[in-house]
Amino acid sequence: MRPRDPGESGRAASTLELFFDLVFVVAVSIAAVSLHHALTEGHVLDGILNYAIVFFGIWWAWMNFTWFATSFDTDDWLYRVLTIVQMGGVLVLASGIEPAFQDHDFSVLILAYVVMRLALVAQWLRASRSAGSARKATLIYAGGIALVQALWLLSLLLPESAFTVALVVLILAEVAVPIVAERTGSTPWHPHHITERYGLFTLIVLGESLLASANAIIGALHASHDLGPLISIAALTLISTAALWWIYFWPPHHLAIGSLSRSLAYGYGHYFIFAAAGALSAGIEVEIDVLTHHSELRQPWASFAYTIPIAVFVLGIWALAIRPHAGRIVNIVLPAAGVFVFIDPLIPVPFALTTVILAGVVAVLVWRRPLGQDERTH
Repeated sequence: MRPRDPGESGRAASTLELFFDLVFVVAVSIAAVSLHHALTEGHVLDGILNYAIVFFGIWWAWMNFTWFATSFDTDDWLYRVLTIVQMGGVLVLASGIEPAFQDHDFSVLILAYVVMRLALVAQWLRASRSAGSARKATLIYAGGIALVQALWLLSLLLPESAFTVALVVLILAEVAVPIVAERTGSTPWHPHHITERYGLFTLIVLGESLLASANAIIGALHASHDLGPLISIAALTLISTAALWWIYFWPPHHLAIGSLSRSLAYGYGHYFIFAAAGALSAGIEVEIDVLTHHSELRQPWASFAYTIPIAVFVLGIWALAIRPHAGRIVNIVLPAAGVFVFIDPLIPVPFALTTVILAGVVAVLVWRRPLGQDERTH
């Protein structure tokens, strides 16, 4: 398991990586459904906090595998088996999401998470045997991840009050492991491959959100006689999802991967982008529940359930990938659009305004190309 060449030409995502992503979307979908139920029942703060914690476990396991794969993917039988073990852990983790939301019982979720992480420890130990100059980093990854997993298991023995504090500490410990490891001996990253993987996961999460929203709208159409508002929501869903796709893939993402600080910002910052994309469907479903009188939330507060994810997505991708490669006009329009979408529910025509803002952003991006990109490459 020798390090992959970070300058390897034609490097693309493997079929195993794509299969891996599909399994993770199962967990993302269940987390979004649980968030939807919590918001509809009026448990706003509790629902958001649980979603943030659960989504961290999903995203962190996915991200760690992705960065390992860009450095050491051999695609042999043992690598495939250990990857499939991680996929099995994801499915078990998905079964523990509902108890985490409803009963604050994180035991199944943590046990499944530990299984995934220990499989990755085995991958790092295997890589360390032939890692060359990256050997020290691989051993720190293996040791650091293993230590944190032991602490996760011990946290299950704590009372609820202490468990909450332990949860925050252990999340911070998890995100610290790559920082320490990479500062001692950097592993090789393939910029085009890693950003392609992030882009593919963004597509899958947006697709899941679009599917969940469409199913909710179709279900509401059968039970409602007032079709106008539902048609407006359907238009909002399509336009917002298409606009988020357009915005995300406008800049040259591979240029964001370079120094350690820039790569960490790109990798870690995508937590907010992925979480927002996954939460969009929950927001749309909350809005439908309000229209069909099945929600404890009332307007205008219910509309924040979809405007906040859109605003976070727009502002997140602007900060991570667009800002360094955009001119003055784009760098004014994008953050302004994010702010206006966020406050949209306070304006009397929220549906129309959101779609107009997003369509306007897309028009600006068509008009203004990324800096240094000529007509042919665009």
